[in-house]
Amino acid sequence: MSFMDQARAARLASHELATDDRATKDRALHAMADALAAREPDLLRANQLDVDRARESGTDEAIVDRLRLTADRVAGMVQGLRDLAALPDPVGDVVRGWKLPNGVSVRQVRVPLGVLGIIYEARPNVTADAAGIALKAGNACLLRGSSSAIESNRVTVAALREGLQAAGVTPDAVHLVEGGREVTGEMMTARGYVDVLIPRGGAGLINAVVEGASVPVIETGTGNCHVFVDADADQVKALDILLNAKVQRPSVCNAAETLLVHKDIADDFLPAALAALQGAEVTVHGGDDVRAYSDAVVPAREGEFDGEYLSLDLAARVVDDIDEAIEHIRRYSTGHSETIVTESRDSIARFTAEIDAAAVLVNASSRFVDGGEFGFGAEIGISTQKLHSRGPMGLPEMTSTKYIIEGAGQTRP
Repeated sequence: MSFMDQARAARLASHELATDDRATKDRALHAMADALAAREPDLLRANQLDVDRARESGTDEAIVDRLRLTADRVAGMVQGLRDLAALPDPVGDVVRGWKLPNGVSVRQVRVPLGVLGIIYEARPNVTADAAGIALKAGNACLLRGSSSAIESNRVTVAALREGLQAAGVTPDAVHLVEGGREVTGEMMTARGYVDVLIPRGGAGLINAVVEGASVPVIETGTGNCHVFVDADADQVKALDILLNAKVQRPSVCNAAETLLVHKDIADDFLPAALAALQGAEVTVHGGDDVRAYSDAVVPAREGEFDGEYLSLDLAARVVDDIDEAIEHIRRYSTGHSETIVTESRDSIARFTAEIDAAAVLVNASSRFVDGGEFGFGAEIGISTQKLHSRGPMGLPEMTSTKYIIEGAGQTRP
């Protein structure tokens, strides 16, 4: 089936999904979960083919980790679909409503976006998450995964469509888009067929979609996330937060990439932090201000603070005060997640007011910036833009609104 055939089928499916009630969508989600669980052996075999191919081509291990599925990760995909079924249906929610002096009533209600085009790299778990969120919010989806995960995605989408069919819901609600770059180009310019594009992946992919699409885009961003350890930090808390933010899963966008330490506590905090990071196999990159505390610190190259490592690497710097920390973050942040560790209410007030990011954390790991951790269920991504949605995007963010106006024959004078 060509992309345009898929897009037309998805458009027709979106009309049907827009009128499906919650019971129908929840039944479909459980059926999709059942089908995916039943296909676990096939999915793991397919994923191993993807992983082997990636390694043979010299793919970085951080990307291989994103690509890899395990029995636990498949179970998480299955449970994510079931968790979505347990969440409230946003479609039809009244955002606000009022009555005019002339008796006309006005309601703003949530409605599906229509057809979502999702372009993403590596992670095959996104395939199930995105399809489930789209369906629960009443949308059809066109899934353009990367070629690196093609075998995994084929099995996943086949299972999801089997589940939809078994539940009596059109399988055209979910499509896997395959083909070369020309197909991606078609997808980005399919106005009238695709309502919204959501890119998930590295800066190259996201920028290419934002710059090349004529279809509206919800921009998910890369995560150059900072941890600032203030002069008034509880150093035990700070070390726990830093290690969790960097080490718990370093290949994801909400992992810490830069450590900033106030100079007043550098002599106490940095030796312990650098030793703990070295023990966790983290390579710290820094200038003379950080290298003075450990021979294990490697010299920071030009541009070291500019982007994501997505690996067990961390940039570090000593700053004179909170002003310098805020200035550094403003210069290098990608607007994803920024953390301060401090017991000072004044520092907390300044940091939360002056840092412009989708999430600002106080005495907590940036690894909490996730739809599942927020209680949204599976997320479609984390938006770093300011229009339509920002931060983890769950079900409400996959809807738009329309106004319903009811009168009794009133006309405007």
